[in-house]
This record gives sequence, C-alpha cells and structure tokens, in this order.
Amino acid sequence: MDDGALIRYKNVEIHQQELCVLSDVNLELHKGEFVYLIGKVGSGKTSLLKTLYGELDVIDGEAKVLDYNMRSIKRKHIPQLRRKLGIVFQDFQLFAFSLGQNVAAGAAYDRSRVERCLDEAGFGQRLSEMPEGLDTVVGEEGSNLSGGQKQRVAIARALIHDCSILLIDEGTSALDQKNADIVEQSLLSNPDLTLILISHHLTAERKKQF
Repeated sequence: MDDGALIRYKNVEIHQQELCVLSDVNLELHKGEFVYLIGKVGSGKTSLLKTLYGELDVIDGEAKVLDYNMRSIKRKHIPQLRRKLGIVFQDFQLFAFSLGQNVAAGAAYDRSRVERCLDEAGFGQRLSEMPEGLDTVVGEEGSNLSGGQKQRVAIARALIHDCSILLIDEGTSALDQKNADIVEQSLLSNPDLTLILISHHLTAERKKQF
C-alpha cells in the first residue's frame, strides 16, 4: 500500500440492509499506530469494524486494508485477509477445553507462545495463580472464568496468529478501569501492532494521554 498505510479509508459510505449507517468516513493507520472509536450504542462503530474484516460491504469511497481493496475484494480472498487480522467481537465463544487450547484455537499448540499472548493480553498474573496453569479447564462458555478473564483470553486468541492489525470491539468492557488500562497499555506497547479499539466512552484520565 502506498506510503506504508495498512488501512486507508477516504470518504467511505457504509450500508447495512440498504440503510446508510456511516458516511464520509476517513481513516488512515500505519504500522504501530492506534485509534479509539468512541460513540453511543448504534452509532456505527461495529459496522465500521466489520467492513475492515470483510463482513460488511463498503458502498462508496476508497477503502483499503493491507493490500486489499474492500470495495471490490472477492469472497474467495476474504479468508486470506482475515488470517492477517486479529479481531475480538463482543460475542466471542470459549470452549470446555483447557485455557491453552482455547487460546491456540486452531494454531499449533506452542506453550511458550500461548503464555506470551496471554501475558500481552494482561492475563499473565492470573495464569501464575492457577495451579494447573495452561491446563486449567475453563468450563463450558468459560464458566470457570470471570467476564474480564474471558475477554483477555479472547484477546490472546487473536494475538496467537501474529496479526499485524488487531480490531477490538469493547474487548475490555468487563474489566474495571485499572485492569482495562493494563490490558490496553500492554497492547499499545507493541510497536508492530496496529490497533483499533471500540469503546462507548473514554475516561478523562485516558483522554489526557493524547
């Protein structure tokens, strides 16, 4: 992509079920950059994320993600795009397997790599407190974990594929502000990761950092 931009949206219009949900969207991100998408429920944040992932079509404007033109991308190429992205939606699913298996989820099970991803997702301290470590069974739908712990496992699962772009839709909403900050700061400290985080609000303390 020209000038190294991994994501470039210019005057983009997005429709869902023939209804325009966003118009005149402009966004450009390079390697290691990040952006918060903030707004009320129903303001189109998740719809924007879905266009980046190829789940929702872009109707008008210029829309490029990595080397893909999102206005003309062929369906057969969308799986290739998604392998280069990490995404955490609010409706992620955990399985009644071990913690490590839930993180690996289709990737080769390398314990050190799984531990690294859990650490980057802010789960490292909790892992050290678990007697069975990565072999801890999380229960059906992650019933043995708290809401915040489940979200961190979902983030670690997205990181396991060494994605260059990570998209998170309210991925820290079940955490208190202190732990949400820990997770977000860990992700932001990765110079190779381009990050988009959706939030309904941004605290005054976080705003002061920008």
